[in-house]
Amino acid sequence: MRGLIQAAAIALLVTSVPAAAKPAAPADVAAAVAAPGRTPANVELDAGRKPAELLKFLGLKEGMRVIDMFGGNLYWAEIMAPAVGPKGQVTIWNPTQFTNAKRLAAFAAFNAKTPNVWFISSPFEAPDLSPGRYDFMLMNLDYHDVYWQSTERKISRMEPDVWLKALYSAMKPGGVVGIIDHVGPAGDTRAIVEKLHRIDPAVVLADFKRAGFVLTGKSKLLRNPADDHSLLVFDPKIRGKTDRFIYRFKRPR
Repeated sequence: MRGLIQAAAIALLVTSVPAAAKPAAPADVAAAVAAPGRTPANVELDAGRKPAELLKFLGLKEGMRVIDMFGGNLYWAEIMAPAVGPKGQVTIWNPTQFTNAKRLAAFAAFNAKTPNVWFISSPFEAPDLSPGRYDFMLMNLDYHDVYWQSTERKISRMEPDVWLKALYSAMKPGGVVGIIDHVGPAGDTRAIVEKLHRIDPAVVLADFKRAGFVLTGKSKLLRNPADDHSLLVFDPKIRGKTDRFIYRFKRPR
C-alpha cells in the first residue's frame, strides 16, 4: 500500500509540472520579402538593405511584438508584419514632424489588408511608447537624427541619454534592438550629423551602453569599403550605397 501511495504521489508530481514553453520559430522573412503585393518603390530598396539577411541576424521570430521606429514609409512593416504572423504585432512609430495626411492615408490602406499593424505618432523629441511592451525594435538609418535639430522641420535639440530612456522602458526584459546607421567619422557628433547625416559607430555604442543596453552582436552585412565617409548620405554618388554598421542590442533580463 505504501508503494502505491508513493507511486501515485510521484505521478501527481510529474503531471503537475508545467510543460516547457515551445520556443518561438524564426520568422520566415524570405517569404515575406518575396511576397507579391509589396510596394514597388520599397522592393527597389531591397538590394541595398538585404532585409532577409538582416532580420535573420537580428533574430526576428514569429509572434513577436515589434516596434518599427520611424517606419512611416511602411518598408519594414510590409516585411515584418507577415513574418511575425497573426499572433505577432508590428507597431509603427513615426514623429509627428514627419507625419502628414498622405502618409496616414497610405497606412490606412495598408492596415486594411494587414490588420496586425498599428501606427502611433508623437513629437520626435518625445517618443510616446508603452513601457515593457516590445520584444523587438528596429531603427534603420535614423538614430543619428537624435543629434540633429532643424528649425524648418520643427525639431528641437535633443539629449540622446534622455531620448534613449523611452526606448529602454519600452522594451521587455531580453528584448532585441537592431540599429543600422551610416558610418561617420570621429569628431563633433552634432556637427557631423548636421553636415553629413552620419554618425561615428563608437558614439552609438557608448550611448546605448549608458542607457543600459547590452551589445549582443554586430554584422558587416551592409559595410561598403568604397565609401570614405566624406559625402552627405543624400549625395547621388553614394545614396543607397553608404557604408553602414549594424548593431544588435538587448535590454538585460
